[in-house]
Amino acid sequence: MPYINIKFTKGSATREQKARIIEGMTNVLRDVIDKAPSATWVVIEEVEHEDWGAGGLPILEYWKQTGTTASASGKP
Repeated sequence: MPYINIKFTKGSATREQKARIIEGMTNVLRDVIDKAPSATWVVIEEVEHEDWGAGGLPILEYWKQTGTTASASGKP
């Protein structure tokens, strides 16, 4: 039984986007390794910004210094 764990910063995806991620990841395993969707588990964990870091910095400071954000929409 495949188990997929996805983590991203809190607020990075809407409920609808999360549903699409779950469906998409399930379909990838079905298409690539022939796993039945009913046997595939997908868990999404949202991590608080202060609990995520990159480049030795808290993520909000990293985004500020690098001019990047968590999503193409510009929202962290």
